[in-house]
Amino acid sequence: MRKGFFILIAVLSFLSCKKKDQSLGKDILDPNAYLNGITTDTFLLSTSIILEDSTETDNAGNVVLGSYNDPKFGLFNASFYSQLRLAGINPNFGTVSNIVVDSFVLALEYTGYYGDLSAQTFEVYEMTESIHPDSTYYNFTVKNHSSTNLVPAGKGTLVPDPLNKTIVGGDSLQAQLRIHLDTLLAKQFIAEATSGSTTFSSDDNFKSYFKGLLVKTNNISQAAGQGGVFYFNLNDPSSKLTIYYSQAGSQKTYDLLLNSTCADFSHVDINHSGTAVDQVINNPSQGLQSFYAQAFGLRAKIVIPGLSNLTKNQLIHRAEIHLPIQYNVGYKYKPGANVTFATKKTAFANNYINTGVLGTYSEYTKEFSADLKQYVQAVINKDIENTGLIVSPRFFINSAERIIFNGPNTINKAKPRIVITYTTF
Repeated sequence: MRKGFFILIAVLSFLSCKKKDQSLGKDILDPNAYLNGITTDTFLLSTSIILEDSTETDNAGNVVLGSYNDPKFGLFNASFYSQLRLAGINPNFGTVSNIVVDSFVLALEYTGYYGDLSAQTFEVYEMTESIHPDSTYYNFTVKNHSSTNLVPAGKGTLVPDPLNKTIVGGDSLQAQLRIHLDTLLAKQFIAEATSGSTTFSSDDNFKSYFKGLLVKTNNISQAAGQGGVFYFNLNDPSSKLTIYYSQAGSQKTYDLLLNSTCADFSHVDINHSGTAVDQVINNPSQGLQSFYAQAFGLRAKIVIPGLSNLTKNQLIHRAEIHLPIQYNVGYKYKPGANVTFATKKTAFANNYINTGVLGTYSEYTKEFSADLKQYVQAVINKDIENTGLIVSPRFFINSAERIIFNGPNTINKAKPRIVITYTTF
C-alpha cells in the first residue's frame, strides 16, 4: 500500500526508518479545569543533529528526481527505479511492416518541486535486476541496469516546468516532464509482441522480460546554489511510457503503465563534505550555533534537560516550542510548511515514538512552532525518559526539503525556546 504525499500524517516520516509509532499522554488531566497557571521560558535547550544511515523509500506517494548543489548542505542527487505494467494484454499491433514508430515518450506528472527550474540532463536505463512490490528498498539501494542510456544524444537536457500545463497533441494536460526515449526499444517491444511469444500475455511475463527503468540525472557541472528536485506521481494515469506510432497512415498509441501495482523506490545520494553540516557532523558542539534537518538523511535533535526537574504534581497547560530558522524570503531552498516531532521511550530504545504533533512554519516570524504539552507531561509523569525531541521535515521520504535552525548560541537575535505553562496541584 502506498504512503500518501500531501496528506501524510506525522508518523510516516518515522516509519521511513522502520520506527514504530506509539501515542503519548493519553491519561493527562483536563487542563481546562486549572485556571491559575505559571508560565516560564527559562529552560535551556541543547541542539544537535542525527545522521540517518537508512531511510525506507519504496512505494511512497511520489518519487523524487533531480539534483541541487546547496552551499550549506552539499549535493543532493535523487533518482528512481520503477517497474512497468501492461495497459492491455496481447496487444494487436497488426502487420509490423506497416508500422512506423514516431516517438517513444516517458511522461511523468509533477506533484511539486524544490529548488529552481534550471536545465537538467536526464538519463534513462533499462534495469537488468528485478524489484518487487513486497520488498523493502532504501535511499542507498541500487539495482543493476544496462550501460546504454535510452535517451538519444542531445535529447536529455530539459528545463523542467511544473508550473504550466503541458500540451500533447493539442490537448492541455497537467504539467508533465516528457523524456523522449530511443524508438529502437519501442520497435523491440512491438516485434516481441507480434513474435508469437507470451511476453505480452501477462504482467508477470512482461516484468520478467523487461525489469523496469532507472531514471536519473547527470548534472556534473551544477554550481553551488543551482538546481532543483522534482516530485512525480507515478500513480497518476498520465505517468506512463507511450509508443506513438502510425499503421498504414493511422495514428495510434500503446501505453506501458507506472501505477500503484508497480514496485518503485527513490535512490538519494547526499554529499555533505566540506559544508556547514559536515562541520556539525564532525564537531557536534557546533550544533549549538546552527543545527539542521534534511529529507532522506538528516534530523534535528533538541534536548531540554530542565524537564527532568518538573514533578508529577504539575499539570501542563501548554508547552509551546519556538524554533527560529535562517531563511531569506524568496530564497530557492525554502523550508516546508511543517516539521514532525518524535522521541524515544528510553535512551537505549531503537524505535521512535510519534508525538502526533506537527510544527507549523510562520513566514512572519520565520520560525516553526508547536504545542508539545503531551510530550512534556509524559516526560514529567515518567512515562518516557527525557531523551530529547527529534525534528524532521514532514515529508521526510519523498521531498528534498532542508532547514537551518538557529541554535541557542546563535549570533542571530532569535533563539530556540520552549514556553511552558503549568499548574501545581
